[in-house]
Amino acid sequence: AEQPTPEQSKSPAEKPKSSAEKPSTPAPEKKPPAGQADLDKATELRFKAKKLSDLEEVIRLCRSALEKGLDEAGTEYAKTMLASTLIQRGVAVAKALLETPFTPRLEPFRKSALNDLETAVAILPNQAEALVFIARLHLLPGGDAKRAAKALDDALAVPDAEAPTRAMAFQLRASLQQDPQKQLADLNEALRLQPENPETLRERGVAYVELGQWDKALADFDAALKLDPKHIPTYIAKALVLSKQEKYDAALAVLAEARKIDPQSAELWVQQARVHVLQKNFPEAIKDLDEALKEAAEPLVVRLLRAEVFQEMEQFDKALAEIDEVLKQEPDLRLAVRYRAVLLAELKRTEEAVELMEDWMRRHPDDEEGQLQLASLYLADNRPRRAIELFTEILRKNPDNPAALRGRGDAYLNIGKHAEAIADYERALKLRPNDSGLLNNFAWVLATSPVDSLRNGKRALEMALKACELTQYKEAHILSTLGAAYAELGDFETAKKWSAKAIELGRADQKDQLRKELESYQQQKPFRELIQTEEKQPKPKPKLPGLPKEQPNEQPEEKPEEKPQGKPTSP
Repeated sequence: AEQPTPEQSKSPAEKPKSSAEKPSTPAPEKKPPAGQADLDKATELRFKAKKLSDLEEVIRLCRSALEKGLDEAGTEYAKTMLASTLIQRGVAVAKALLETPFTPRLEPFRKSALNDLETAVAILPNQAEALVFIARLHLLPGGDAKRAAKALDDALAVPDAEAPTRAMAFQLRASLQQDPQKQLADLNEALRLQPENPETLRERGVAYVELGQWDKALADFDAALKLDPKHIPTYIAKALVLSKQEKYDAALAVLAEARKIDPQSAELWVQQARVHVLQKNFPEAIKDLDEALKEAAEPLVVRLLRAEVFQEMEQFDKALAEIDEVLKQEPDLRLAVRYRAVLLAELKRTEEAVELMEDWMRRHPDDEEGQLQLASLYLADNRPRRAIELFTEILRKNPDNPAALRGRGDAYLNIGKHAEAIADYERALKLRPNDSGLLNNFAWVLATSPVDSLRNGKRALEMALKACELTQYKEAHILSTLGAAYAELGDFETAKKWSAKAIELGRADQKDQLRKELESYQQQKPFRELIQTEEKQPKPKPKLPGLPKEQPNEQPEEKPEEKPQGKPTSP
């Protein structure tokens, strides 16, 4: 066969070209953007990064690449990589913070994590996970609740966010809701997305408790325990709900079940003591607290509870001994100092209580609650005018303080200034319409004032009935007010009925006064009372910082009986 000549065997590309087919000058090779090398390094490192230092280098390289310059596609890619790496680093730091009790020394780490996450969402706005972690960091102590709420709203607005992330956002937003129904709606949505989340079930159970829906709360707590059967706080929450339902034996059984899981839990002994207190089984409550004291990491709390139980048992010396033990460890613990003053007053050592609180106020002149307690002690120590001065000083700073208005009204009542007392009670009642003590004292002056123009039997009866309902008709001094209101309206038979019941329920130190009221009704006479307490002269004391100077008072000639008051309560 004929062989092709060498010229014929050449490919078209190899054949000599005619002058018309001369090759064109090749285009110069395109130079890559200045930042491309850094972006390539960042990409390579991003896929094998294992440590925070690796992420730090990826972030540095992305920023360097963007600063040096990239084409449009490279810029978009670098920004996306930068944002995702910032999120990865921010989330890693955030998770570590969320697993540790937050203290001020951790604040720089929170700021660092927030800086990463905020920078990332500024680059890529619809990052639901980053937004949720921004919220979680701000919900730690010292964070910005408003920023947390905004971040959660933004996270829930991301259309394609994963279900667990959305569920977390709903759960966190529920904790910020002020409206209980909105809180419940968020928790319902979180559980729709993640129905077997025990933490969310517990939180919805608590929400039901706040709404008074006990059975629904118990159902959620039971569901949470099926998923997490060793979670002691859920057992405690369940026992508390059963106690609210007055199912005390069932509550104790739940706590006993929890103790099988954690026999050394001081908190379980404390909660058992609370149930026994509700049962009025004070000796058993003390035994429970004895056990709690053996296990407690914070014995001061247990001693405070023991003091409360001893107070309920009217063993005030033992209660005082517990408080003194607390003050040995924490001499400036406000709760213990104020409680000690209450117990001294219970022991009729009112002057000591006054001196204790005066000393406290010299050292803590801005403690408004302390001022209120001191003013109340002045009133108990037969110094109503001094009490009025201090209550007035409190009201100058805080005009809508209901406790100060009520206290000053009581003090005015003790010096016979009924119109002034009524004015303060009116203001206080608008702020505290369901305060049984306030309703009682207001009704009393409206029913018993010797000033004809001030009495209002119909309104006194309305208030007295409401106060009785609030206290389940179990308080002698409130029942006596109910009797006085009926007497003012001319219904002496009903007045005698409630007056006799008041005597039956009253303490020994109340009965003489209550009998005088009944005798008046038996004579078909409404009861009248005008107290004009003689001001007790105090021992000279240095002026308390921030308090009005004590002024001398003209003394009235007589001191009528004072209407019995309820037992002082702990602060």
